[in-house]
Order: sequence, then C-alpha cells, then structure tokens
Amino acid sequence: MFEILDKKELAPHIKWIRVNAPLVARTAKAGQFIVFRLHERGERVPLTLFKWNKEEGYIELVFQEVGKTTYELGTYEPGDKIMDIVGPLGRATEIENFGNAVVVSGGVGAPIGYAVSKALKDAGNKLTIISGFRSKEFVILEDEFKKISDELLITTDDGSYVRKGFTTDVLKEYLEAGNKVDYVFTVGPVIMMKLIADITKEYGIKTYASLNPIMVDGTGMCGACRVTVGGEIKFACVDGPDFDAHLVDFNELMYRLKEYKEEEKEAMERYLKGGA
Repeated sequence: MFEILDKKELAPHIKWIRVNAPLVARTAKAGQFIVFRLHERGERVPLTLFKWNKEEGYIELVFQEVGKTTYELGTYEPGDKIMDIVGPLGRATEIENFGNAVVVSGGVGAPIGYAVSKALKDAGNKLTIISGFRSKEFVILEDEFKKISDELLITTDDGSYVRKGFTTDVLKEYLEAGNKVDYVFTVGPVIMMKLIADITKEYGIKTYASLNPIMVDGTGMCGACRVTVGGEIKFACVDGPDFDAHLVDFNELMYRLKEYKEEEKEAMERYLKGGA
C-alpha cells in the first residue's frame, strides 16, 4: 500500500499528489513512469513521474481527471492509500549537454516536460521551455519552469494569458528568428508532437517525443502500447516512451488512441452513477 502524503489542485480537474514510494524514488529518472492500481477491482493506469525525493522516499504525480480511474484517484485525500504502484518503468530520457535545448510541452504534458527540462538544465544545457495551454485557468507549473529555464515561452489557445497561439507557432517563430537549437524534446497531445516534429525536421534538429499510447501492464507483455517507429514495431513501455520524433507514425498512434473510447465512456458513466 502506498500512502498519499499531500495533495492539491493545480487547475480545474488537474491534481498533484505526493505519494510514499521509497523503492520507486530510489532509482527514478527523468522520462520514466509508474503504473498504479487503486484497489483490487481497479484498472492499471500509467502516470509519468513529475518529481521524486530519494532521501525522503516519495514521488510526485500530476494527473488530469479524464476517465473513471483518474476521477476516482482525484477523490483520494492525504492518508488514503493506493494499493499498487509499479516502477520506475520505461527507459529514461537521453540526457546530455546538447548545447541549446528546447522543451515543448502541451497541457498535462507539462509535468513530464518539467522532469526532462530539469535534467537537461542540470546537464549544462542552455534551456528554452515552450509550454502551451488551453486558457489561463489551465496554466500549470509556471513558477517551476521559471526556476530552471533560461527562457520560458507560454502560449494559450484562446489568448487569455501571455499570448494567443499554439506551441507550434512559438517554436516556428523562435527558429525563424535565427535562434540556434541543437535538441528538441516534446510531450503533449499527439497532433502537437506530430507538428513539432514536422517543423524540426525541416531544420534538421534532433527531436524526441514522449509517446502516450494505450498501456496495460507496462512491462512489454501485453503489446497494447505498440507503436511504429521507423517502420518497426516498438513497445512504448519498454522501448520508450521516448522515440525519435521524425520516425514515429503519429497517424497510427492517433488512430489507436481512439480504440476504446466507447468503453471508457461507459465505464465513466457507471462510476458517476455509483457503480464500480
């Protein structure tokens, strides 16, 4: 059992929790994730690690309430316990001093973007962070990003905070202004990552994307998280979740993410009606 130590709401339906998980915290690295199960009848759900403390033995997770399990987790309070947490899983993000690095995140991809950004900064990179959100009320982690970046560029879809536009607009303007970029890491909505990859490919910039396919066991056994990279089948849970963004079949990933939409909707409706 894994006790929730602290909790707060970062934005509407976006929660942050700190969980006692010493074995996970001991070896966690940027880009890795955990798989949790709330109780015996719960499904297995992956969440990427936001922060962790090896000495105090806790991990920090940020999640959006979008389905039955994340809504249920959102009702948990400090003192409540999660039955299972497995991790850290996946390959850690490749971190080195590339030179000038840009991290592009969208929405709740921001926590992953933070973990990778901090690791890149600690490795000596000059760091620019581009972070996009739907509107001002959904902007999260701004203060955390400011502390670790050389330049933070925030954009909102509706223009309610800082500027109107998408992360793709900001990156394109940044490159067209003549800024030299040696490495780009992107995480967020699949269509955003696809468009970011299209832009950086034109400039020949090494670019990696953190993929978010449907995942069940997280250890490469079920095959649910398969993605096509460079014409080859990969399992995101053990081969990734980071892949060369210029080789990812994003169209296939978007299609596969729709596979269980009806079942997810039905599960959510049952939960809201008081069912399991």
